[in-house]
Parts: sequence; structure tokens; C-alpha cells
Amino acid sequence: MLNGLQLGLLMFLLAAGLTLTFGIMDLVNLAHGSLYMMGAYFAWTLIGWTDSFVLGALLALPAAFLLGIVVEMVVARRLYARDHLDQVLATFGLILFFNELVRAVWGPAGQSIAVPPFLAHTIEIMPGMLYPAYRFALIVVGAAVAIILAWLVARTRVGMLIRAGASNRRMIAALGINIELLFTLVFGLGAAFAGLAGLMAAPISSVKIGMGDDILILAFVIIVIGGIGSIKGAFVAALVVGQIDIVGRAFLPDLLKTFLSANAASTAAPAISQVLVYIVMAGVLVWRPTGLFGQRS
Repeated sequence: MLNGLQLGLLMFLLAAGLTLTFGIMDLVNLAHGSLYMMGAYFAWTLIGWTDSFVLGALLALPAAFLLGIVVEMVVARRLYARDHLDQVLATFGLILFFNELVRAVWGPAGQSIAVPPFLAHTIEIMPGMLYPAYRFALIVVGAAVAIILAWLVARTRVGMLIRAGASNRRMIAALGINIELLFTLVFGLGAAFAGLAGLMAAPISSVKIGMGDDILILAFVIIVIGGIGSIKGAFVAALVVGQIDIVGRAFLPDLLKTFLSANAASTAAPAISQVLVYIVMAGVLVWRPTGLFGQRS
């Protein structure tokens, strides 16, 4: 269950940024997974330069933020008024660009980031229950980001302006608000969340080209299940998806071994777990087309 919670919160870190750009700003940004990948590569480089995981991670976040601002000013800003098909095509081009950029700068081989020494141990969650400290830290970071983002969007003036600007840009601009600057900063914030997810995932997976492409699909699934534009919905949906994936991978092999070979059961279990996620999404959309916490039209 804790692994499911950890996976769910890791995916929420990615889905949180996507919720801001897709759910609130109405921009279909397929390149969000590339920003996740760039955050991991920034962290790998900066941790190597500083010889410190914490310092490298702290420097990687503003680097991802600045990259997001550049992407918004160069590409995304020109897409707000376009339809979703144009946005898909343009941001798919960004995926190809970033993959080739990484290949040229860092090389085609994957990289790895070691778990920091101060988190390379286990902690006792309950009497007799040990859990890796790094994965527990990931849970804490994911929960903290959820609280901060929910407060920012729902309780602050900036969040109010973001939601109002997404609904009616002209009206907000007429009130004297620099809506372009606001959207640029929000896009940069979404890129920083993607970079945070990438650097936090790197020590438990690997840093490689296209690492954000597969998880981006799950991030879109999470947003659809939770309700487009809902931070609370993204949080709940991420936890549900994380539990389905982990519980399926943990228990399905033993169940499948009753009528399949051990090798076939081990191969089929991860695929079935993924299918279960999409079945849940389809069920939610049939029952509630706007998602669990989406606004009814």
C-alpha cells in the first residue's frame, strides 16, 4: 500500500503541472513529459557538479522553471488561441526536439542518480515495519506539493486570477492584469513541478531519453479521472491509479499462476494492471463524464 501511495504521489507531481497547463490554461501540452525528462537530466548534471543531491536538486528546480518560461514564450504563447489539434502537433514537435537535444548534449546512454546517503536507509513506520527512507521522503514531498498547490489555486489572489484568466482572458486583461505574464509564470510553475517529479523519480528508476513519454499518458488519465482543472481530483485519481498499478503487480502474478505458467503470469500481470487503470477511467467517464471532481456543465 505504501508503494502504491508513493507511486501515486510521484504521478501527482507530474499531473499537478499538467493540471495547471491543460486543466486550467486549456493547453494540450504533450511536451510536459519532456519537461519531466529535462528535470531529471538537469538534476543529474547539477548533482555531479555540486557533489550534493540537495544542492543539485535545489538548482534543478529553477532551471526547469526557466526552461518552462522559455518554452512558453517561444512556443506555447502562440498556441493559446489555436485549437487542440494545433496544440497537439506543436507540442509533439517539442517532444522530438527535446529527445534529440538530450541525445546531442548528454548522449544516447541512460544515466543514474544515486539515492542520497542521508536517505539510503530504512525507517520504522510501525513496530516491525521498515520502509525505504527515500520513498518515504517522496511521499512527504508529494503531499506537501498537493497542499501548497491546492492553497495556491483555491485560496490566493493569484489562483483566482489564473482561474478567471482561463475562463475569460479579455475580461482579466481589461481589469489591468498582465495576463500574458501570469500565464508565463504558471507555465513555468508547471514545468518546475514536472522537473521536481523527474528528479525525484531518477534515483528509483533511471535517467534516459523519452523517460517522460509513458508516464505522461498516465498523467493525462489521472487528470481525466479526477476532472479537468481539479487539483483535488488529480490528487485522488493519482492515489487510485497508484494503488491499482502496485496492487495489480503484487497480487496478480499469484492469481494468474493458478491457470498460467509462472513466466506467463509474471509477464501478463503488469499489462493487466495497466489495462485495469484504463478500465477504471472508462467506468468513471460513463458514470461521470466530467471526472470525479470536474465541474458539471
